[in-house]
Amino acid sequence: MNQTVIEKEVAPHPRLADMKLEVIVIPVSDVDRAKRFYGDLGWRLDADFVVGDEFRGVQFTPPGSPSSIHFGKGVTAAMPGTARGMYLVVSDIEAARAELLARGVEVGEVFHRAGPGKPPVTGPDPERRSYFTYATFSDPDGNEWLLQEVTTRFPGRLDSNTVSFTSESDLASTFRRASAAHGEHEARMGGERDENWPDWYAAYIVAEQTGKPLPL
Repeated sequence: MNQTVIEKEVAPHPRLADMKLEVIVIPVSDVDRAKRFYGDLGWRLDADFVVGDEFRGVQFTPPGSPSSIHFGKGVTAAMPGTARGMYLVVSDIEAARAELLARGVEVGEVFHRAGPGKPPVTGPDPERRSYFTYATFSDPDGNEWLLQEVTTRFPGRLDSNTVSFTSESDLASTFRRASAAHGEHEARMGGERDENWPDWYAAYIVAEQTGKPLPL
């Protein structure tokens, strides 16, 4: 018995439209108090507008962030202080925590995850792996923010052909990590000066930011 196999041509999926996270809404009880708090953090005040007696919207943007926060009056029906799990990614968690403390913010001790289902452990991740080290702080209403140290992105997290930096400090931290890694590279090469260090730095930085294997 002959069987005829009919292959159905599958049309390729069209490219999805870019959907960039723009704003997170957080619930607060006192708009002016929240405005002072986030202003004291050094976050950029983008807007504070009032529409009649029932609406006021305030927008702040964290340093180097493409996304912002909204709070105000008539903005959300959520109970003040119920926002949780809001991540702020930093390249150096100790430096970020020290800056917040200097600004008068109560920041918890740095901790790391020992593994799935295990309780947090005080101190940074022993291997200083990306995504494993945290610290928390809250605004006056109790909305909780989580600092997360990220230096090397997981594969596929960013466009493999595009690398960008959101601030001078972020780029400087990346150069410091590349410098330390290059020092180890030169040591493995017998301690000789690597005349092609610009190429090595470039390869290291792109690999780190896009989740590719780091050069040795």
